[in-house]
Amino acid sequence: MRKTYIGAICLSLAASLWGGLYVVSKYAMDAVPPFTLLFLRYLTASLALILACRLSGMPIFPVHERKALLQVGFIGYFLSISSQFIGTNLSSAHMGAVITTLSPIFQSLFAIWLLKERMSHRAGIAMAIAFAGVLVIILTSASGESVGRALWGNLILLLAALFWGYQSVLARQASFIHSPLTVTTAGVLIATLFTGVASLTELGSWNYNVLTTWPIILSILYIGIASTAVAFFTWNKGLSLLSSHQAGPFFFFQPIVGSLLGWALLGEHLTVAFFSGAALIVAGVYLSFKHS
Repeated sequence: MRKTYIGAICLSLAASLWGGLYVVSKYAMDAVPPFTLLFLRYLTASLALILACRLSGMPIFPVHERKALLQVGFIGYFLSISSQFIGTNLSSAHMGAVITTLSPIFQSLFAIWLLKERMSHRAGIAMAIAFAGVLVIILTSASGESVGRALWGNLILLLAALFWGYQSVLARQASFIHSPLTVTTAGVLIATLFTGVASLTELGSWNYNVLTTWPIILSILYIGIASTAVAFFTWNKGLSLLSSHQAGPFFFFQPIVGSLLGWALLGEHLTVAFFSGAALIVAGVYLSFKHS
């Protein structure tokens, strides 16, 4: 039971930190292009995670069983998060937080396929209730963005959810061999390399002086340390303690935090339907946790 509680706390913390990520990144991308911001995010996280590995005596990038780590870094941390940043930039902060919470659906499907995990009826009901809450929010959300731009953004965010669901299963598989800290650090280092190359396409397209302003500095520190180093580690730690089906519903905390912060800080509109959907999400997570 203690392991279950620790896993639940880790997963809730990670999802909440990611909810704040959409608001901060939406603000930061008004000044810094997506791939550059993503590179700065991973560079900051890499430094923090390498320090954590050194202090704890954990390997940074093990020499054996690297295949899953490479996929976590490339598919999850590079492709998925790149899609999140681009999709959020085209759509809105709260839609970014909501649509990517479809990841648990993909996560459960990949867990059944790759890890042969069975989903209980109770876990399926919990997932369905939380997913219904997400649908309520998606179908009733309003966006000030142009229809065509928002549509492309939402489709890219859906792709991000698919990639993240796949990498979460791979991260759980890797945690059978490596520590969650090692899985996180190795994946982030790989993502830093790929985002660094991608950011070269944005050279000369923005004003570098914004990196000397405190709002952008603090945004990068939050994105890099809180929403990446801490959130990725706690998510992987939670995945190592709970099954993929138990862990999935906790991801649905993300739209609650992201949407509330988008409303409070960015002036994005929320309706009564949002709070109804949020209540369903909390009920689904509670049902999953209570009977896990």
